[in-house]
Amino acid sequence: MGTSSAVLVAATLIAAPVAVGAQEKAALAEMPSTLTRTQIAAHNAALAPADPDYIKCRKVLETGSLVKKYRVCRTNAKWREVIANSSQNARATVEAMSSKASGASYMLGSD
Repeated sequence: MGTSSAVLVAATLIAAPVAVGAQEKAALAEMPSTLTRTQIAAHNAALAPADPDYIKCRKVLETGSLVKKYRVCRTNAKWREVIANSSQNARATVEAMSSKASGASYMLGSD
């Protein structure tokens, strides 16, 4: 019974860092902007800049202000997702506006 307890304790100790790492990774993916620069640097130290989990920060102008900026930090994977969604939304807006504009000019020409 003593040997099986030792094996169980060893397995728990080995698995514990993996579980904490997975929780930490999930937290980083959710809110990397809340981390300090030191925490981000520590996270990125073992990663290549092209790694999907590498965190990049950008300064963004606050809407309505010429001076005020805020920092937005996301993983490379999340930045790719945001850019893809933004491009898709822009394309959809242009298509919607061009179809409305062509319909309006058609109606104006028929009068």
